[in-house]
Amino acid sequence: MGGPPDLRPMNLRSRQSTRGARFMVGLMSGTSADGIDAVVAELSGGGRRLRARVRAHVHQPFRPALQRRILAACQQGTVAELCELNFLLGEHFARAALRAVRRAQLRPADIAAIGSHGQTVHHLPNARTPSTLQIGEAAVIAERTGIATIADFRVRDMAAGGQGAPLVPYADWALFTDERRPRIVQNLGGIGNLTFLPPRARLGDVMAFDTGPGNMVMDGLMTELTRGRQTFDRDGRWAARGQVSEELLAELMAHPFLQRRPPKTTGREEFGEAFLRRLLGAARQRRLRPEDLLATATAFTAASVAAAYRRFVFPRLTDRERGRLQIILGGGGARNPTLRSMLAQRIGAGELLTHEDFGVANAAKEALAFAILAYETWRGKPGNVPPATGARRAVVLGKIVPGAA
Repeated sequence: MGGPPDLRPMNLRSRQSTRGARFMVGLMSGTSADGIDAVVAELSGGGRRLRARVRAHVHQPFRPALQRRILAACQQGTVAELCELNFLLGEHFARAALRAVRRAQLRPADIAAIGSHGQTVHHLPNARTPSTLQIGEAAVIAERTGIATIADFRVRDMAAGGQGAPLVPYADWALFTDERRPRIVQNLGGIGNLTFLPPRARLGDVMAFDTGPGNMVMDGLMTELTRGRQTFDRDGRWAARGQVSEELLAELMAHPFLQRRPPKTTGREEFGEAFLRRLLGAARQRRLRPEDLLATATAFTAASVAAAYRRFVFPRLTDRERGRLQIILGGGGARNPTLRSMLAQRIGAGELLTHEDFGVANAAKEALAFAILAYETWRGKPGNVPPATGARRAVVLGKIVPGAA
């Protein structure tokens, strides 16, 4: 159990999985709504004894018009728009699943089940009635592919008193727990979130929560400042040319979300369009150059991650364990060298790695996680991590739509 998980693409000599294993498809579209990642994974065992091999991974981008439509629906979509998008995205998810199955040189009949995260359009864990909504109709996916489809993973955790997120920590625990080294699996997608894995962690030892914005603020600024010509700061080039406004950064770090204790989750509701408008106004008052604003937003992501480590993770580590700490970066931010440099400076401890160092494509990781969650549901096993979500108990996640008879 001490080495990295075996996530290497498997040999394609045979259509059959190894004895006792099952082929599962995982589908994921994140908060950026730039497209769907689909994996075919061969899975066996379970819990800490889980074995996973990625057999195929495809990325199916959304057309810019569809991406804009999804993002607009997240903020102000009508019931009619959400209703239609739900079925339209089901078609897109089904096509992505079938592409991945073909890439794996398999047939739909070889797949035990599909696990689809769907597209989050609203997530309200702290509302008067806590709720969440992911669209991408599972019945459409099952009908088009003929494969049993498991979706709507978040709602059962919320029904059990949890925040419905984060859910990826179960897969992090199963895949990355080490016998000697503490590890932090740090996702830098639209939102930043971490999974802390002490050495030899049992599921109840896992701590996971959202750290604040990942790429969401940076991406929003790039889209605004370039009038849509660029939607992200490629390689952190704009931020690298700018100067961080320490005054504005201190103001951003006073955000109420960063002061809350875990379990906690966030999203566009706190760091989306309204936050972006306030940030642009603050930058104009200070007469910041675009490059300075990008540098400050990038520093905000790095500083919020580092603050979460100092407050909630490092107090759980001995000095010796801090010397052995490994930080596994994932998400689009892992490919931003300016952000990585700022993270290294502000964290000041740990070895920075990426998912590629463990044999899995960065872009495939979250889709693999939902293949794993679907596999545990298919086995009738819980897939949430109550200490991370705040749920009263461990529950079997998702809703199952049967495939072909």
